[in-house]
Amino acid sequence: MSPVIIGILAFVILFTLLALGVPIGAGMALMGFFGIWLLISDVAAFTKLAIVPFQTITDYSLAVLPLFILMAQVVFVSGMGRDLFNLASKWLGHKKGGVAMAAVAGSAIFAAVSASSIATATTMGLVAIPEMKRLKYDHALATGSVAAGGTMGVLIPPSGALIIYGIITETSIGRLFVAGIIPGILEGLFYIAVIAILCWWKPAYGPPAEKAPFVEKIKALGSCGEVVILIVFVLTGLIVGWFTPTEAGAVGSFGAIIMCTLRGRLTWNNFKKAILDTLKTSGMIYGILIGALIFNYFVAATTIPYALSDTIGNLPLPPMAILVMVLVLYFFLGCFLDVAAMTVLTVPIFFPMVVDLGFNPVWFGIVFVRMAEIAMITPPIGMNTFVIAGVAKDMGIEMETVWRGIIPFLVPDFLHVTMLVLFPSIALFLVGLMM
Repeated sequence: MSPVIIGILAFVILFTLLALGVPIGAGMALMGFFGIWLLISDVAAFTKLAIVPFQTITDYSLAVLPLFILMAQVVFVSGMGRDLFNLASKWLGHKKGGVAMAAVAGSAIFAAVSASSIATATTMGLVAIPEMKRLKYDHALATGSVAAGGTMGVLIPPSGALIIYGIITETSIGRLFVAGIIPGILEGLFYIAVIAILCWWKPAYGPPAEKAPFVEKIKALGSCGEVVILIVFVLTGLIVGWFTPTEAGAVGSFGAIIMCTLRGRLTWNNFKKAILDTLKTSGMIYGILIGALIFNYFVAATTIPYALSDTIGNLPLPPMAILVMVLVLYFFLGCFLDVAAMTVLTVPIFFPMVVDLGFNPVWFGIVFVRMAEIAMITPPIGMNTFVIAGVAKDMGIEMETVWRGIIPFLVPDFLHVTMLVLFPSIALFLVGLMM
């Protein structure tokens, strides 16, 4: 049996295990271990099983993951998410659809400390949806804006998805973070524009809130100004080379602890909860990474990536047409796989091919993560939609309403991806300024 056939069978078995509920990290490690044993030797399999977990956990560069997660957890338990929404609401809420716009703007800022789409969607959903319901917003617009806005947690740095992509492909995490800044901001502006158009078309969708006095706007800015300063400082430091991504994570988490403590927001119990949640989340992601790295070694041994690259490279099609085919495939895969699964299962297969076609690996990481964002709001998986449906359930809002609400936001999503593909400089401009 050829290595390629063995690899295909391994993927079939792996997907079967995942369908049966086996954790993705465990499933990939299991298939990778037995695959290496079959293709190479039992010694090689046990060696990888011993070395990969140790190397992954002790790798200094991977410390960026728990450090940024700690930063996010500290900000989360301190209730800063509500302050960020309040800030955006004071400045935008008086416009038609302004509170929905504030939810998107608040999501963009919170995404810059959360590194997680689910955390962003949950936080903004809990504070924004009740306010929009009070103002008699259209329920579909209210839930759709928060679900779509939450996806920015996957793209705006620090991004857990970009960290995993960088580890798997050995691409600079710092460059990936910097490359995600402009696309992330542009995505937020696109969502706000959609809300403005919908509420111009049907004003009843998003009634304006009472205009806040200028003094209240300034007070709202003061209530979370340190968070904004911390975010700007960390991202600026990455761009100009003051520190590495790991050092940026340390600066961010330390800054968040000091900031929230001085404000009296970080109690001892909250701090313990932040530490425990950081350990749980980091442990889960490390487990996925360890399984993925073992499985990827097996995938390389099957020669599937190289065979795929050669096959597609010989097609009478230009590289851009092949890239579009890959992105269409990612769209359909995203309907059935979550972001973590899509990253660890598909990137090792397509990344070598994309690089061979001459595309920039940093740029492709941004485009891939952007497609993964779309996956978070498309049925039947659409993790963010389930999160928002859970938040809104007690308010009498059904799942079907959430699905209906995300439809208008898919239009700017695809427009945004198209712009990133046609104009790579959107993602690479700031990367070119890095020292």
